[in-house]
Amino acid sequence: MTLNRRQMILRSSAGLLAAGCALSALPALAQSVDLDKLLEPGTLPDKVLGEEGAPLTIVEYASMTCGHCANFHKATYPHLKKEYIETGKVRFIFREFPLDPVAAAAFMLARSVPDEKYFDVVDVMFAEQRNWAFSNDPYNSLLNFAKQIGFTQESFEKTLTDQALLDGINATRDRASSDFGVSSTPTFFFNGNKVSGAISVEQLDKEAAKYL
Repeated sequence: MTLNRRQMILRSSAGLLAAGCALSALPALAQSVDLDKLLEPGTLPDKVLGEEGAPLTIVEYASMTCGHCANFHKATYPHLKKEYIETGKVRFIFREFPLDPVAAAAFMLARSVPDEKYFDVVDVMFAEQRNWAFSNDPYNSLLNFAKQIGFTQESFEKTLTDQALLDGINATRDRASSDFGVSSTPTFFFNGNKVSGAISVEQLDKEAAKYL
């Protein structure tokens, strides 16, 4: 079988996954950024939950292959959604910061489902991360996972060869790095104030209380 460029990139990235997640464990200096600049639209439309007029806006930069991001989304995000987003206290913006080609490919798949299913797919990706992200054959592991959420081989290949979509995801990451000092995942901004790491429920409550 002849491999296309996307298959070769994904397969060659298998050894990068552990390194990418290790990067997310590095400490980051406290930092604040201009909230208006942070909320300016990027190349791709933001994925948002919550009311526009919420008193607190939380922006998360994540990588789909980051174990720390998966831990946050499994342990803390349900509390964030129930107690803050659904009660009108928080507007939540989720942005891509892929640390490797497999993470970029996963984001491309998530971006290609209907808008109303985006966050559901992200939730499943994090919940099932070990089944598709950490593999000696990430291409086929991701393909098998994609089939479980409704992709065919044809639609999978079409999505992963969408260069404009990949460029947009990479532009989101590059802007986060150059304009907002993001260097690891997960990184959060609470009304523009930077908080790094997979924060616990208790840490989330303590941080959110500063703005509510």
